[in-house]
Order: sequence, then structure tokens, then C-alpha cells
Amino acid sequence: MAKDGSLKKLAKEWTLVGSLTASGLPAAIYALQNSLLQISYRNLDSLTFSMLNQTKIFFTALFTYIILRQRQSSQQIGALFLLIMAAVLLSIGEGSSKGSSSGDPEQILFYGIIPVLIASVLSGLASALCQWASQVKKHSSYLMTVEMSIVGSLCLLASTSKSPDGEAIRRHGFFYGWTPLTLIPVVVNALGGILVGLVTSLAGGVRKGFVIVSALLVTAMLQFLFEGKPPSVYCLVALPLVISSVSIYQKYPYQVKKKEA
Repeated sequence: MAKDGSLKKLAKEWTLVGSLTASGLPAAIYALQNSLLQISYRNLDSLTFSMLNQTKIFFTALFTYIILRQRQSSQQIGALFLLIMAAVLLSIGEGSSKGSSSGDPEQILFYGIIPVLIASVLSGLASALCQWASQVKKHSSYLMTVEMSIVGSLCLLASTSKSPDGEAIRRHGFFYGWTPLTLIPVVVNALGGILVGLVTSLAGGVRKGFVIVSALLVTAMLQFLFEGKPPSVYCLVALPLVISSVSIYQKYPYQVKKKEA
């Protein structure tokens, strides 16, 4: 960017209002989403969390249609209904006293299922806003990445002033309770984001769908190996619904019909 002069052009055209509109709002939404996901992590098993987290596909499709009028194919609409069916099944099953395999059903519902579903709504909204900023406002993707990193970091720092985690950080220090094992999810999440981006850009969205499906199957296997806990009946029924939904949605994108001459 510095060599071709585009960096200087971006600096001249940059405005605070434009930056906050294009990057500030999505960054703040993503920061809130991440906080909700941390709450949900602690109250759901890994497989249930992973499957419910896929409902962000539905909300992304919904908000991109509302904001950008981006349509879905009939197969994609059917896939989204499968995803909603899986989410309803998991919510009813894991949130009930009979379906919940461990823990307080009310705690699982209000501090596990509801936060991850709200986070999925926020993820869909933020994704649509980022797409709007990139495609409609023609905001630079490089500049957007920098702006969102700064705004997101500021939002998370501000949240520590009132949150229990912030109180713990002030009392014990930022790295209190960290062990070498703590680095594993941090590094894996970072590498996972990079790899997903590479798969999407180099191999396409269809293969990305297979990656997501494979991740769900690996999650189920690792949960059984490390926790010794088999998936619940509701998870076993919802898993093929989620797998089918993701596969169909990625395989059959909407095709714009060409007008006949």
C-alpha cells in the first residue's frame, strides 16, 4: 500500500465519522458477541456450543438480505430451516431437566443457550455491516481490520471496569491462573482464523463448509475422549441436521438468473 500510493490516499480520505460508521459499530458488536460467547463456553458442553454457534449462518443470511438485499437460493432457505430445527431441538432438549446431561437446566438455558444464540444474532448483524461497508461504502479491508482491532480492544478494556473479570485482573494481574495449557486454545483459535481465511480464499466456500462439518465431528469425538461424556440424544439428532444444513448451504449458492435477450 505504501509503494503504490494507496496508503497516502486512504490517509487523506479518512474521517472519524466514516471510520466509526464502517468499522466502529461492527467492532463494538463483535466485542459484545465475544463476551457472550465466553459466558456460554462455561455452561455448555463443547458439541452443543459448536452446533448452536452455527446458527450465525441463519442470522447472517437474514441481515444480509435486510441490509444488502442479498438473496438465498431455495436450497439455502431449506438448509436454514434445518439449522433452526436443530437449534430449537437443542434449546428444548438441553434446557430441560430430562435432556440436560449435567448441571442445572435453568443455568444451562439462561447462561449457556441464550447467550450463544444472542451472540449468533450479533455475529450475523456485524457480518452484514462489514459486508455493507466493504461493498457499498468501498471501505478498505486493510483499514477496516486496523480500525476494528483498535475499537474492539478499547471496548474490551472499557468492559473490564465493571465486569468480574476486570476486578480479578486488577486484583491478581492479567495472567493470573494462566498455565502452559492456557496457550493452547489461544494459539489454536488464532491459527484457526487464519486457516479458515486461507481455505475460503483459495479453496472456496464449499470446501469451507466441509471444514465446518469436519470440525463438528472432531468436536464430538474429542469431547468423548477427553471428558468421557457421550453426546446426549438431542445432540445426536441435531448433529446430522446441522451437518446437512451447512453442507447444503455452502453447495448451492444463489445464482442470478440471466435475462433472456
